[in-house]
Amino acid sequence: MTNIKIDIYSKEDCSLCEVAKAEILKFKGKYNFQINEIDITKDSEIFEKFKYEIPVIFVNGKKLFKYKVEPERLEFHLNNESK
Repeated sequence: MTNIKIDIYSKEDCSLCEVAKAEILKFKGKYNFQINEIDITKDSEIFEKFKYEIPVIFVNGKKLFKYKVEPERLEFHLNNESK
């Protein structure tokens, strides 16, 4: 099974980020993936790029979501990436 990399661009005290992360974690037992959380406040360039869009979620380098995760779409991509 391929290890999938999920990057979540977020910041502290972001309720939308917590909801998105919880949606992603629902698939943890079914798919093999690594979550990498990037705090946008730690890098001014990243902050400027994503400050109005968080959370922003990338799966294996491909931007899939901003603001919220669509579970069906996420599962579709996790299934395809795990092949």
